[in-house]
Amino acid sequence: MRIEKDKVVSLSYVLTVDGEALETVTAEKPMKFIMGTGYLLPKFEENISGKQAGDAFEFTLAAADAYGEVVSEAIVELPSSLFEVEGQLEKGLLTVGNVLPMADSEGNRMNGVIDEVRKDTVVMNFNHPLAGEKLHFKGTVVSVREATTVELLHGLYGEKSDSCSCHCHSDDCSSCH
Repeated sequence: MRIEKDKVVSLSYVLTVDGEALETVTAEKPMKFIMGTGYLLPKFEENISGKQAGDAFEFTLAAADAYGEVVSEAIVELPSSLFEVEGQLEKGLLTVGNVLPMADSEGNRMNGVIDEVRKDTVVMNFNHPLAGEKLHFKGTVVSVREATTVELLHGLYGEKSDSCSCHCHSDDCSSCH
């Protein structure tokens, strides 16, 4: 069976950036996803499309095809008082490299990395950690199978569980309606 839309795909791979291995996913604990559902970068899916179990793959994604270039507007200087709780800063919170969960003015959640701590301000970087990087993938297709109706409706890990209100546990939600 070949990798195509709505197939459950399992992969093992090594992700390297500038020759350094950043992530290793083994065949014993492969990455699993449903092809074509937006789980992976579009160019990643394009590079593995049509492959089948046992096939090897190796490709490099330019930054523009991965997490984009570094956007200077995503690096902001914030007053350090913003991080106080009841007028106090938690010890060790404002440390270069710390990742802090934040929200923008519309309530969208995002993670920011502390790039610099100054006297009264903190420089936060909201770019993806791999922005500006070329990503090199080398791996093997572990398995390919049909996705079940429930997987297509609810996601492989139940991440789309609100899409069906019947909360059935069968492969065919149509029997609930």
